[in-house]
Amino acid sequence: MTPPQPLRPTLWRTCRVIANPTRLQIFALLAEQSGQTVSGVAERLKLPLSEASESLRALEARGLLTARREGRYVKYEMTRADSKASTQGLAAALRSSLRRGPKPQETIFKLATAFTHPRRIEIFRILKSGPRTFGQITTATGISGRALLRHLRKLESRGFVECRLDRYSVVQRFDVFGRELARMTAG
Repeated sequence: MTPPQPLRPTLWRTCRVIANPTRLQIFALLAEQSGQTVSGVAERLKLPLSEASESLRALEARGLLTARREGRYVKYEMTRADSKASTQGLAAALRSSLRRGPKPQETIFKLATAFTHPRRIEIFRILKSGPRTFGQITTATGISGRALLRHLRKLESRGFVECRLDRYSVVQRFDVFGRELARMTAG
C-alpha cells in the first residue's frame, strides 16, 4: 500500500484560518511556548475550552501546527522546519513576522485577507505573468466587472497589486510573510 501523500491545503482556506484574531493569538503563543495543551492555551488566553480546541484543530488542519499525544493529553507545537507540510514555509514566515514590527498580528491579519478568496488568487496569478488592463483581466477570468473591481481593490489595499496608467500589475513584496503568500499563489 502506498503511504498517504502529505496534504496540500488550498491557500485561500489557509488564509481564512490565519485571518482570525483568536487563531493568530494562539499561533503567537505557540511560537513562544510550544507544546501547549488545549486547556493550557485556553487558560493562558482566557478562552472557552471549546474555542481553543476548535482554533487549534483549524491551525493543525492547515499544516501550521502539529499535534502529538502524550498520555491522555494532546500537545500542540509549531510545524517543524524539517516537516514535509506544504505550509512549512508559511509557518516559518508567520513565526518570523510575529517577531517584527509594531502590531505584527494586525499586519498578518491584513495580509492574509488578500487571499481569502479563490478569485483573488486567480487574479493575482494572471497578473504575475504581466500587467493587464481591467478588460483583459475580465476576459481572462470571466469575473463580472463589479466583482472584479471589488477583488482588485482588496489586493491593492493589501499591497499586492497596483494600477498605473490603467494597467494592473503585481507589486514586489519585501516582507517575509507577504513574499511567502505571493510565492504560494503559484499553486
